[in-house]
This record gives sequence, C-alpha cells and structure tokens, in this order.
Amino acid sequence: MNTELLEALNILEQEKNISKETMLDAIENSLISACKNHFGTSENIKVIMDRETCDYAVYAEKEVVEEVFDPALEISLEDAEQIDSALQIGDVAQIPIESKSFGRIATQNAKNLILQKIREEERKVVYDQYFEKEKDIVTGIVQRYVGRNISINLGRADAMLTENEQVKGEVFHPTERIKLYVVEVKNTPKGPKILVSRTHPELVKRLFEAEVAEVKDGTVEIKSIAREAGSRTKMAVWSNEENVDPVGACVGMNGTRVNAVVNELRGEKIDIINWSDNPALLIENALSPAKVISVMADPDEKAASVIVPDYQLSLAIGKEGQNARLAARLTGYKIDIKSETQAIESGELPEDYMEQMGMEEAGYGENYEEGYDEQYPQEYEETPADTAYDEIEFIETENE
Repeated sequence: MNTELLEALNILEQEKNISKETMLDAIENSLISACKNHFGTSENIKVIMDRETCDYAVYAEKEVVEEVFDPALEISLEDAEQIDSALQIGDVAQIPIESKSFGRIATQNAKNLILQKIREEERKVVYDQYFEKEKDIVTGIVQRYVGRNISINLGRADAMLTENEQVKGEVFHPTERIKLYVVEVKNTPKGPKILVSRTHPELVKRLFEAEVAEVKDGTVEIKSIAREAGSRTKMAVWSNEENVDPVGACVGMNGTRVNAVVNELRGEKIDIINWSDNPALLIENALSPAKVISVMADPDEKAASVIVPDYQLSLAIGKEGQNARLAARLTGYKIDIKSETQAIESGELPEDYMEQMGMEEAGYGENYEEGYDEQYPQEYEETPADTAYDEIEFIETENE
C-alpha cells in the first residue's frame, strides 16, 4: 500500500474538499504526460492504479518483432523473452516503467500538472459553494477600500462591493461584519467572481425571511418590494392563513422583527402594507400613511388616478416625490395624485363635494391644516405628482 500518497489524498479531500477520485485521475494523467516527455510518445503507455491502496504501475506496450525499427513501440524477441519467455513474434509485451527513471523536465511537468489540477479543483469547489448562495444573503467581513469599491471576505472567497451597489452614506470599517445580497457568481480562470449588493430590494426580502419565521415557512408571502436604498422601502405582504396578520407578523412584538432589519440596513425606514388583488385597494395601501378619498385604476393602461384631501397632498407625494414614486414601483401603476380642490376644478368631483361630505365638521378644516403645515412643510406640495411614477404594475381597482 502506498500509504504516503493515500494519506496525502485523504488530507486534500478533508481540507480542500477535493475528491480522491479526481486526484487519482490527475496522477494517472501526469504519469502519462511524463512518459510522453521522456519517451517521445504516450500512445502505448498504460497506467494501472488501485483506487483503494493507491498502488500504481506504469507499462509500455511494445510489439515483439525480429528487427526493431522504433524502440518506443517495438521490442526484439530476445529482449521480450527476458521479460516473459512465452512471448513470440507478433505478441504485445508489457514493459514495466520505473517513474524514477524519468528526467528532471518530465518529472517537473508531471508535478505541475498535478498542482494545476489541484488549483482547478479548488476553484471549482469554491465556485460551487457560492453558486448555491446566488440570490441569497451572506455575511462578509470588510477588508479594505479599493478606490471607491470595498473588498469583502466571505470565508473561502473574496467579493467586491462596487460603488454602484453601495448605499449612499454608508461607511464601513475593516473587520466589520455586514450582510450582503449575492447578485451573481461567475466562474473565471482566476477563480469565482462574486458580485454582491447592499442596494438590491431582494436584500430586504432575505433579511425578513431570516427574522420572520412565517415568511420563511411560506405562511406570509412578500408580494412586492420597492426600495430606495438608504432612505425608504415599501413592502406589500400577504397571508396564506386567515388567522395570521401578515403586517403584524413582519413587525413583531413591539417592532422587534422589523427593527432588526432596520438596524441591519443602518436606519432605513420600512413601510409594510397589506397586499390586495384589488388594484384600487392596493394603491390606497401603498400610499400610506396618506389618506385617500378615491382611486380609479385602469388595469389595461396600468394607470391610476388618486384623489386625496388637500391637507394630505404633500404626505401622499412625499419628500421629493418619494412616497408616490415608491407606491408606483410597488404596484406597477402610473399614479396621478390630485387634491380635492384640483379634482373639483377638473370636474372629477362635484363642486358641492365638500359640503356633501361634511369635511368641516369632520375636522378637516382650517385649524387641522395649520397643524399639518408645521409637520409637513409646504415646499413638498409643489413637487410634481406625475413624474417618474411609471415603473411597475398594479392590478384592478374600484372606488371604495
């Protein structure tokens, strides 16, 4: 038994996860390559290796002839009889080859072939390991900044967090542990190239799967996510069981679950709403926390017209249009938001609508609006409500 070789192969299998069978094949190929370098040909070379004991033997098959013209392929009858007296003209003799007789160059080439195979298998094992984590989250350790990119150690491989995949304003320090979304894993000659992200919407989804058991087991389903990394995320959830509140499950007792995700995202705000197959209801929920008077949605055109109270217009649009923009991405509808006054002027609401609904008595009068102005500055009211909201999709809707 070749104990040294067997022990070395076992160590490679345990530490680097390289199969013994693969390495035995590499050794066979290296021996054939060495014979080719030493004898000039390997066509008649046979390598026999015991997979259990790692004992091996190398033979050169040569035809027995009366007169030798090619010593690499032929052997004289006299020489053949010294190996096996039963050999005759025309038989094939198996001539044992001692690997010790190989020259320095042949030996070095064989060694390089084995080392190359080991490196290839290492890269393949690492690639397979991280390819399984594609579209999932991993934990990495910040190593250093490379220009504006960040080198992240994932364990057996390094990943590069590019500037485009970084959240604006996030600053990391060496040895800091962060969670990342694996966007893509490519196999290259220099090893796996792993693209990771901190801005991808799926990062939020995977974080909730890790924190919320109901999401992980499929009881609560995340239907849609719209995210502006570092600022705000809107997420629509749906429960497959009547007795389970999807929003409550994601928020957790005293907000523990959602806060864990918020902390990992460095304070990014997260709005969790109920999903609905009714586009009107879904749009109303998506514009939360703003209150909505009516929603008219056109499923064919993927467009919706929303009317909100005058004092809610700024809140519905959001700072720099963010609330409306995220609602449009979440639902997939182009959303046009109008105030009551604008709707009345355009004829979408009757002129006596305010009196019919008794808005003054309902507390929507001047005093309420003044308090609202202090909390939501008027500059946001002038943000165009119909810009850049044509990004995703809604469903079907009716006025509530």
